[in-house]
Amino acid sequence: MNARREPIGVFGAGYVGLVTAVGFAELGSEVWCVDIDEAKIEKLRRGEVPIFEPGLAELLERHRDRLHFSTSPRETIENARLLFVAVGTPPTYAGDADLGAVLSVVAEMPVSADYALVMKSTVPCGTGRAILRMLEEQGRSGIAYVSCPEFLKEGSAIADFANPDRVVVGEDGAGWAADAVCALYEPLGAPLVRTDVASAEMIKLAANAFLATKISFINEIANVCEETGANVLEVARGVGLDDRIGPKFLSAGIGYGGSCFTKDVSALKLLAANSGYHFQLLGAVIEVNELQKRRVIAKLGRHLGELAGKRIGLLGLAFKPNTDDMRGASSLVLASRLVAEGAHVRAYDPVATEQALVVMPSLDCATSVQEAVAGADAVVLVTEWPEFLALDWSELARTMHGTVVIDGRNALDADAVRAAGLRYEGIGLG
Repeated sequence: MNARREPIGVFGAGYVGLVTAVGFAELGSEVWCVDIDEAKIEKLRRGEVPIFEPGLAELLERHRDRLHFSTSPRETIENARLLFVAVGTPPTYAGDADLGAVLSVVAEMPVSADYALVMKSTVPCGTGRAILRMLEEQGRSGIAYVSCPEFLKEGSAIADFANPDRVVVGEDGAGWAADAVCALYEPLGAPLVRTDVASAEMIKLAANAFLATKISFINEIANVCEETGANVLEVARGVGLDDRIGPKFLSAGIGYGGSCFTKDVSALKLLAANSGYHFQLLGAVIEVNELQKRRVIAKLGRHLGELAGKRIGLLGLAFKPNTDDMRGASSLVLASRLVAEGAHVRAYDPVATEQALVVMPSLDCATSVQEAVAGADAVVLVTEWPEFLALDWSELARTMHGTVVIDGRNALDADAVRAAGLRYEGIGLG
C-alpha cells in the first residue's frame, strides 16, 4: 500500500468507477477495483480501456503499478478500508432507480467498524438510510456509510475529477470515514460541502434536474423563436450574461440524452410522487425533451414532404461528443421514428457505432461521413463531433441527392452550408 495516501477500493469499473480509480491513482493512492465482468477486468489488466473517455487510457497506463483489477471483492476488502460503490443504477420500467447492483455490493461488505462504504452511485434520496437500517437488521451495523455523489461529465470526466466544482460528503455520524474521504479530495482544493446523507443524495438529483430544466427551457424558447422570427442564439447570449443565470446549458437543440439526466430527472419525479408530492415542473421538462427530439421529423417533413422512401443521413450517434455512450441518445429516437415513417436512415459516428449497434442492431451504419451523406435527400447533425464542424460542404453537396441540412445542435457554419447550395435549418434560428 501507499503509505502517504489512503488506499481505496472501487466496486464497479464503468464510467464513474474507472475515472474514480485512475483519478485517485493520479493523486497517489493504491487502488483496488473490482467488477463482475471478467472480460472487462481482463482488458483492464492488459491496459486496455473498455470505454471511450479522453485521457483515461493515458492515466491507466501511467499508473498501472497502483491500479489493481479483480473480480474478487475479498481482494479489494483485504487491501482497502474505504470502499467506493460506483455501480450502475439504471431506471426500472417504473422510472425509479434499480438498486440491485448496489445491494449486491452491500452484501459483500465486511461486518467491521474498520471499513466504510462510500456511495458514488447515483441513488434516490433515502437510500443511505435504508441501507444502514438493512445492515442493522442483519446484525452488520459496524460499517460506516458516507454519501459522496459524483459530478463527472462524460467526455470531460478526467478533467472534472481533477478540477471539481465542489466535493459533497454526506455523513450521519460517520466520523473517521467522512474525515478520510475529505482528506482524499483535499489536494484538489475544491469547495467542500459536508452535510447529512439525505441532503448529499438530493444534491446530486437536484443538480441534474436543474440542468435538464435549463435545457428544456431554452428548447421551448427556441420553438417560440421559430414562430416569432427571433434567433435563439442571440437570446441565449443575452440571457446568459445575467450572472444569476449564466451561459451554460443554454444551447438549444434536439434534447438532452445520456444516462444521468434522463434517469435522474425521472427518478426525482417518482421519488417526489412516492413521497406524496406531484413535481409538475419535472413532468413538463421530460415532456418537452421527448417532443423536442421529434421536432426534427416535422422539419424534415416540411422540406421533403412524404418521408417514405427518402434517404436521411445522420451525423453522430452518441448522446454527446467525446463519448461512445448511447444511453438516452437522441439519435435512437430520431432513427426509429424515421424508419417508422418509411425513410431509409444511414448514420455515421466516429466512435459510437459499435455501441449503437448493440442497442439498435438493424441500424444502417456508415464507415465515413461521405458514405452516410452519399445519395441522401437530407442530412441531420445529431452529435456535434469536432470533425463534423470542419466538413467541406461543397464536396458533400455533390454527392447528395437532395439539398436539406438540419443542424440539430446549431453547431455548423450556416454560411458555409448555404454557400454549397444547400438549404440550412437550425433550431430556433427564426
